[in-house]
Amino acid sequence: MQLWLERTVARWADRDLRWTQAIHSVARWPVVIFALVIASRLADGVLWYTLMIVFPLIGGLTGTACAMQMTGVGVLNLALYRYLKPRVSRLRPFVICPGVRARTSALDTYSFPSGHTLHAVSFSIVIAYHYPLATLLVGPFALIVAVSRLVLGLHYPSDVVVGAVVGAATAALVLAVN
Repeated sequence: MQLWLERTVARWADRDLRWTQAIHSVARWPVVIFALVIASRLADGVLWYTLMIVFPLIGGLTGTACAMQMTGVGVLNLALYRYLKPRVSRLRPFVICPGVRARTSALDTYSFPSGHTLHAVSFSIVIAYHYPLATLLVGPFALIVAVSRLVLGLHYPSDVVVGAVVGAATAALVLAVN
């Protein structure tokens, strides 16, 4: 059983590496890099913090509820992120993958899970819950943020997938407590 598990993990790690290198090949196009760096920087927190301030001002009780739940999911995500990153200690692709370069600076040393994706997915779900039409904006933005982390050489596909799954789970949890 242990040998099977080790082989399975090794196969997935190899796939993750190959997918990382293939996705990163898009990084040859300057206009793509420019757009993805902007999306990634917005997702550093600037966009989310601005929305948490603006929603109560323009959205009344709905906006206040949305901002409070965004704050709750943000705190929960930050705790999970800070717990997982140093324990998994997975080095970023640009550090160990041949042919992968960082196209922007990383906020920390480790890649697993993708904090940008985790937050983008969870905040987007909370916003979409309160403002369903906003799904047309926040859904694609969350997807662009996730893709940006791959193309910019900062994450492996599994980092992004796990970040998205955890982000969806934390958003569902916070909305369920509503």
